[in-house]
Amino acid sequence: MSNERLFKVLLSPRFTEKSTRISESSNQYVFKVTTDSNKSEIKSAVEQLFKVNVESVRIINVKGKSKTFKLRAGKRNDWKKAYVRIQEGQVIDFLGGESV
Repeated sequence: MSNERLFKVLLSPRFTEKSTRISESSNQYVFKVTTDSNKSEIKSAVEQLFKVNVESVRIINVKGKSKTFKLRAGKRNDWKKAYVRIQEGQVIDFLGGESV
């Protein structure tokens, strides 16, 4: 995979209550990824960017909600979410600081 594609696959980490609970209990991290990416691309992107060993990747397609704004119907975009499990003892540090 080219370096350009590597940086485009992972869009952002997801920080929610559920994803924080999952990361603390089962060593998994949640990322928002591009809709055209697959499991092997996500695995290699996480391994190369964060220098960790990935055990498994699960992907979920999230459907956009139907919304109304000023009596106009609209729809939010669909997006893709990836649950990445890394090996025991390894940690992804998103803040880049020391943990106390």
